[in-house]
Amino acid sequence: MNGSNRNVFFFALVVAFGGFIFGLDAALISGTVRFVSAEFNLTDIQIGTVVSAPGFGVLFALLITGYICNVFGRKNTLIGIAFIYIFSAISSVLAPSYEALVIARFIGGLAFTSLSVAAMYIGEVSPAKYRGKLVSMIQINIVVGLSAAYFANYLLVELSQSSYQWVSTYAMQENLWRWMLGVEVIPALLWFLLLFTIPQSPRWLVMKGNETRAKAVLLRLTKNSTLADEQLQTIKTSLTDYSDTGSYLASFKQLLDSRVRAAVIIALTIALVQQVTGINAIMFYAPTVFEQLGIGTDAAFLNAVLIGLVSIVFTVVAILLIDKLGRRPLVIGGLATATLSLFMCYIGFSQAEYSLSAQHIAEFSSLNTVSGLDQLIGQVYHSDVEFKQALATVFSASQLQGFESDLIQRAATINAPLISFGIAGFIAAFHFSIGPIMWVIFSEIFPTRIRGVAIPTFAFIASVVSYLVQQFFPWQLNNFGAANIFLFYSISGVIGFILLYKIMPETKNKSIEEIEEQLAGVSAKKALEGA
Repeated sequence: MNGSNRNVFFFALVVAFGGFIFGLDAALISGTVRFVSAEFNLTDIQIGTVVSAPGFGVLFALLITGYICNVFGRKNTLIGIAFIYIFSAISSVLAPSYEALVIARFIGGLAFTSLSVAAMYIGEVSPAKYRGKLVSMIQINIVVGLSAAYFANYLLVELSQSSYQWVSTYAMQENLWRWMLGVEVIPALLWFLLLFTIPQSPRWLVMKGNETRAKAVLLRLTKNSTLADEQLQTIKTSLTDYSDTGSYLASFKQLLDSRVRAAVIIALTIALVQQVTGINAIMFYAPTVFEQLGIGTDAAFLNAVLIGLVSIVFTVVAILLIDKLGRRPLVIGGLATATLSLFMCYIGFSQAEYSLSAQHIAEFSSLNTVSGLDQLIGQVYHSDVEFKQALATVFSASQLQGFESDLIQRAATINAPLISFGIAGFIAAFHFSIGPIMWVIFSEIFPTRIRGVAIPTFAFIASVVSYLVQQFFPWQLNNFGAANIFLFYSISGVIGFILLYKIMPETKNKSIEEIEEQLAGVSAKKALEGA
């Protein structure tokens, strides 16, 4: 690898490390659900609010991210985002109440724009032949962060049950969820410091009229003066119509321009499809999802770790293949596989039955204090919703939070291997297709003059859907049941497959300016016809 490539890869790696922080933040909360719920006596909607608070916060941040990126630059925006991550993590650990925890996590959500800004920056500093791999590094950092969080949660759960003196000295068992959330602080601080080593985006510098600094950055990226001059001229040509005065509003209006209509339709479709298939329900609530299989709490945490490892492996596969096979084959094939996997989960949950025997209750000594259990013995319930509703007639809400996982473990007759395989298949397919490739497509299909507003806009749309999925998943689980939830996700996958099969373009090995030219003449009608 020559010097220029080393520079590009280093800058991309530093920026993509924000994905690791995002992954940590997203998955650490999954392990705290039971403990936070018990400490603050939360309802299903309140649990959803704690988990989804960052998803709500990012909606507000994305409204101004494009403006901030255009005014202060991609680098400075990323530095500000890293500081927010640090502040939010510390505030979450110290939160004295449910309300304080929600506020701290809402603030952390302002930093979730790191994904869109990172994709924007990496897309602008990367040569075309490496752009797919480099932007995909965001996704592998996300899944490594997710996996690290699942592993940290599992390790902390095991340690909290150990006899080490320091475990009791530092009250780990009593404050387990605070230890989990504290894992994020040090990596966030490291990312904050590393961001000071990267340059500004050369395309942003040209937008601001600073061609001298842009040329200097391009020289660092290419190590070739002639090539740097050619790239500078190409960037200047693509920005012919750009005016810094009112640029943000002008850029937003240009999303309605017929020349970018095809890009808008493509971005809107993939933004919706990525989230509506339920990835963040599984990733943000992984232990909760696995508890529905009747495998118990500890095994649920361990399965979450395994899902994290699957995510890493198949994201690496995507990175290895994205610039060889191209974006389109991975998205289409991956989405088809993801949809079939979700349908397998539906089949598994739809065939489940739940029944408590006298022996089950006798084995669970903690239930001796609960009256009315006799009426449940021998009853067969044909869905998790029916079973939970029956339990709710006997247990109080706070009691049910403590007993539910153990009761499901004893009562469930369920095809756990089929569902586990389906979840693993969905996670694998997502992470070698629409997971990383959405950000690659976002970084490629928009002209430089509007990408500062376009990428955050469609990241905003994806985030709205993500927020709704996270917010209402606990309520949906208890009112509609796991089977119906996975059926909805699989139907969404079918619809997404049909749409993307028609409109998904191939953009590998093309410069941003070449892709702009390719899409500029494609009308909305042609885009929908797959032209």
